[in-house]
Amino acid sequence: MLHPEKMSRTCLHSRAVPAECCAFCGLGAPSTLVDACFDYIVNNLECLCDPASLMDKLMLKWHITLPVEICERLLHTRAAKTPKLINHFVQIFTDRQATRLKRVRLRGTNITDEGLCILLAHQLTELDLADNLLVSKDAIAHISSEASSLLSLTIGEQMNLFPASAFGDNIEKEYQDRNYIIYAPNLRRLSLRKLAKLKPVFFQLLLSPMRKLQHLDLSACGALGNFKCMAHLSNLTSLVLYNVAKIEKGVLVICTLKNLQHLDISQSKDENGKYANGTGILTLLIHSLPKLRSLDISGTNLAGTGVAESPQCVDCIGSPSAGTDIPGLAMRVHNPLQFIGLYETKHDACLRHDIPAQLIAGNANEEQIFIAALAYLDRAEMLQKVLNELFHLFRYETCKHVGQALYIVLEAMNRHPNERHIQISGSATLFYIVKGTGKELHEVMQVKRRIITTLLDAMCVYRYDDTMMRNGCLTLCQFKIPDDVVFDFERLVIILLHSVQGMAQESFVQRIGIYLLNSLACQVDAIQKIKLGELGVINKMLGLIDDRLDRGLCDDVLEATWSTMWNVTDETPANCSKFLEGAGMEYFLKCLGKFPDKEELLRNMMGLLGNVAEVRALRHHLMNPKYIAVFAALLDSLSDGIEVSYNAAGVISHIAADGPEAWTVEQPSREEVLWKMVTAIDKWDLRSDRNINYRSFEPILHLARTFETPECQQWAVWALANLTGVYPEKYCDVVMSEGGMHLLDEIIDHPLPPRRVKELAHIVIENCRTFKERCCMLDG
Repeated sequence: MLHPEKMSRTCLHSRAVPAECCAFCGLGAPSTLVDACFDYIVNNLECLCDPASLMDKLMLKWHITLPVEICERLLHTRAAKTPKLINHFVQIFTDRQATRLKRVRLRGTNITDEGLCILLAHQLTELDLADNLLVSKDAIAHISSEASSLLSLTIGEQMNLFPASAFGDNIEKEYQDRNYIIYAPNLRRLSLRKLAKLKPVFFQLLLSPMRKLQHLDLSACGALGNFKCMAHLSNLTSLVLYNVAKIEKGVLVICTLKNLQHLDISQSKDENGKYANGTGILTLLIHSLPKLRSLDISGTNLAGTGVAESPQCVDCIGSPSAGTDIPGLAMRVHNPLQFIGLYETKHDACLRHDIPAQLIAGNANEEQIFIAALAYLDRAEMLQKVLNELFHLFRYETCKHVGQALYIVLEAMNRHPNERHIQISGSATLFYIVKGTGKELHEVMQVKRRIITTLLDAMCVYRYDDTMMRNGCLTLCQFKIPDDVVFDFERLVIILLHSVQGMAQESFVQRIGIYLLNSLACQVDAIQKIKLGELGVINKMLGLIDDRLDRGLCDDVLEATWSTMWNVTDETPANCSKFLEGAGMEYFLKCLGKFPDKEELLRNMMGLLGNVAEVRALRHHLMNPKYIAVFAALLDSLSDGIEVSYNAAGVISHIAADGPEAWTVEQPSREEVLWKMVTAIDKWDLRSDRNINYRSFEPILHLARTFETPECQQWAVWALANLTGVYPEKYCDVVMSEGGMHLLDEIIDHPLPPRRVKELAHIVIENCRTFKERCCMLDG
C-alpha cells in the first residue's frame, strides 16, 4: 500500500531543447561500444591482468600484448574514473614489450614519482601533469632524462614540481651550472601555469634549451621581467600570457616574434590590464606581428576609449578612426582577425560596431558570450563571469541556442569541480535550461544522464552549501522520478539523505530533499526500496520525527517523514522491521498524543502501520494493549474522510485474521474490536474518493479468503468494491489479473460469509464486468 505521489504539486513541466542544438555539442550521442568496453575493462582488471597480481604489483597476463592506441585509452579511462588509484594501475605498463604509450594525460591524478618513471620510460611524445600534488622536485631529473622524445609538456596549477624553495629567489646552483632545468630540445608545446612565485631567472633557464617551441602558455606565472627568456623562441606561433603581470615591459620582445599567429595578453585582474598608452601598444603589436590571426586583450584598456583618436603609426594614415572603433586595429580593417577577445575590456569595447574580427569574445550579445565561454573553459576566474552572463540570458528567457549553452555549462562544471562559483552559476543555469526544455530533452537519455551526473557530482562536493544543494534539488525536480535518475540511484539517495539531516532545520533544502525522497520511495521497485532502507532512510525519518516531537512542531516535514516511511515500507518487510526496531511504534503514539487533530499526519501514520500489519512475521509486535486500543478508537475517526478509519480497520483485519489464538490481548477483546470494525465499515460511503494507491491486491485477497473471520472478509471485499467502483480503469484489471473474480464467486457460493459480504462481492464482480464490456466496446 503506497502513499499517493506528492511531488506532482511541486514539479514543473518544461520546454524541449531543440534536437539540432544537441547535435551541435554531441550531447545526444549515445555511448559507443568502445567506451563501454573500456569502462568494463578498467572496472574488471582480471580481464587483462594475472589474478595473482590484482592486490599487489599489477601484471598483464603472459599472452596479452596491447598496441599503443589501446594502452593510451586504458590509461586515460582509468585516470578519469579512479584518479586516486592510478599508481597501482600504471604498473601494467612496466613491461614495455607488451605495452606502448606515446600520449599520457594524468591531469588531476595522484601519480607519484615512481609511477611517473614507469610511464616516462616509454619515450613519450606528450605528457600532461597538471594538478598532480604528489609529483615532487625529484621527478625533474626523470623527466629530463626521458625528454628528448617529448613534443608536448603541460605542467602547473596544483603542483610541487617547481617549489619556490628551490626555484625562487635563490635558484639552486645545480641548475645554474648546467644552464637548463629540463632538457627537452625537441619540445614543440609547453604549458606552464600558475607558477606565480618564480622569478625571471627560472623561466630563462627553463626555456633556454627549448628553441623549437611553437606553443608557449605561461598563464598566471610570475613576473617575467623584461621577457628576455623568450627572445630566442623565433618559432613561436602561439603565446599565452593570460594573467601575467607587467606585460608592458615585454612588448618589445613580443614584437620580435614575427611568426606569432595567436597572442593572448588578457587579464582577469583590473590592476594588471592598465597600460599607460593602450592604443599605442596595441598599434605597435599589430604592426609588428603581420601573421597574427588571433588576439585576446580581454580585461585590458588596449582597445582605447572608443572615441576618435589620432593614428598611432604611419601605416594607419586616414580618417581618425581608420574604419574601426578600436584605433589600435586600424591596419587590420581590410584584413580582419579571425578572433579577438574583448571580454570586460575597458570602455565596453565589445559593444562597438566596427570591430575588424570574425569572432568576438565579449558580453554584448548571446554569440559573444558563447564564444567567450568556449575560449575561457579552462580559466576559472573568467569562466565564472561568463557563466553569470549566460545565467541572465536564461533568467530573462532570451537565449536562442539552448544546446550550445547546455554544452558550455556542463563542460564548465565538469572541468572545475572545486570552483564553487562555477558550480553555483552552472547549476542555476541548468535549472532554467531543464525547466525550459521538456519532452525533446527528456527523450535523449544521454543528455539527461550527463546533466544529472554533473549535478550529483557538484552536490557531492558542496553538500554543505545551501545554495548548491537548493539548485541541485530544484533541477532534479524537473526530471521524471525515478525513471531518469535510477541509473545513479544510490548516490542520489545518499545526497538526499544528507539534505534531509545535514542541512539547516526547516530549510528549503530539507523540505525539497524529503519530497524527492518520498517521490523516489513511492515509485521504485522492491529491490530499490530495500536499498533505501539499507542506506538509512527509516532511521533518518525517525530522527526527524524525534526532533519535531522535542520541539512540539507539526509541520509539512513531519507529515512527509511518515509519508516517506509509508512508501518505503510498502511490500517491503525488511523496512517494516527497521521501523519497529527503531522504536517506530513509540513515535507513533507520541505523535498521536501531541498532534491528535492533524488529519494528514494521522492518515500517513496509519497507512504505514497498514504496511507493517501486512507482514505476518511482524504482527505480534502490534499485539499490545496500547496499540490495539488506539486502533480500535481510530475506527470512529472522521479524519480525512474515511482514510484513517479505513487504515485502522485494515490493521485490525490483518491482526485478527491470524485467529483467536494469536489475539493475546485481553482488553480490548477480539470480539469487541471486530464488532466495532464492522459497525464502522457499514457507515462508510462506498463511493468515497480515496487518497491511496495499491500496486497489488494480494494482501486484500488474502483477507478475503478468511472465511472463519467474516469481519476481516468484509473489510477486504468492501475495499475491492470501493476501489473498482471509483477507479475502475486503475483497479478492475488488478482484480481480474490476480484471480479475484474466481475468489469472489467462491465467496458468493460459500455458506459462511454473511449477506453483506456477498452483496459486496456481487458489486465487485459487476464493476469488473462493466469495465470489461466497456473496454471491449472501445476496442471494437
